[in-house]
Amino acid sequence: MTFRLRPAAAAAATAALLAAVLTACSNESDTHEHAHESGAGVSHVHGLGIDPADGRLYVATHYGVIAVADDGSSKRVSDTADYMGFTVAGPKTFLGSGHPAEGDGGHANRGLIKSTDSGKTWKTLSLGGEADFHALDYAHNTIYGYDSTNGLLRVSKDGKKWDKRAELAAVDIAVSPNDPDTVLATTQNGIAKSTDGGNTFTDGTEPILAFVSWAKPDALYGIDPAGALQRSTDGGTTWKKTGTVPGGQPQALTAVSADRVLAATQKGVYESRDSGKTFTKRLPVAPADGH
Repeated sequence: MTFRLRPAAAAAATAALLAAVLTACSNESDTHEHAHESGAGVSHVHGLGIDPADGRLYVATHYGVIAVADDGSSKRVSDTADYMGFTVAGPKTFLGSGHPAEGDGGHANRGLIKSTDSGKTWKTLSLGGEADFHALDYAHNTIYGYDSTNGLLRVSKDGKKWDKRAELAAVDIAVSPNDPDTVLATTQNGIAKSTDGGNTFTDGTEPILAFVSWAKPDALYGIDPAGALQRSTDGGTTWKKTGTVPGGQPQALTAVSADRVLAATQKGVYESRDSGKTFTKRLPVAPADGH
């Protein structure tokens, strides 16, 4: 069975899941903006990645992109814009979406944005004013994006011209490392699967996961709204819990390799080097007012 939900239905269908794992960016207070400006901490994380150019951890947040060194030190490398749908596409090459910093002007929804200097500067490639990608995946030299503004999956080879695929209510997406036509999406009813490049999806099936990340054919990871990390070695047919990420509700998940996993929760950015059995805190996250 397949489904193609209209955007209005999509927004309603994921309301419960969104409430559990995501918080409205517009609710972040001036107090936390000031705290972030002064280096007191990060209040909300939207994406995680390792830059192959320098091996550093980069964290996309509500107020800019943060680079985290191995010694635990961190600094904001970008402006204070809200970076959503963040993914590392290659050395020094990041893709994202989101909203401009207060007072910067421009489109409220930045469409697809790209950085070629490890997050320092960004430019809009396409869909400025039209789309806000809450999830992006780069695989098979192709960009897959979940456009939360319009409730649909978009696919592009160059980041400028897009194919519109299925309309659905999703939180996150993941693309198979060995099959460009196999796409998973996390929904209120579980994991929806496409085998035709995202043109159609099956109904969601359990488990209920907030975020998914597919590092290797036998290393698909997902995290549920309570922070339990699960792994599938068969493309999502069966799952096994590997551990629990500390810190409560998840905010982002990236599987770097078969054994290395990054996850952000309400209390921090954590890293596992043993497939999710144990975690080390890489960056503290401070609770934001109204969350």
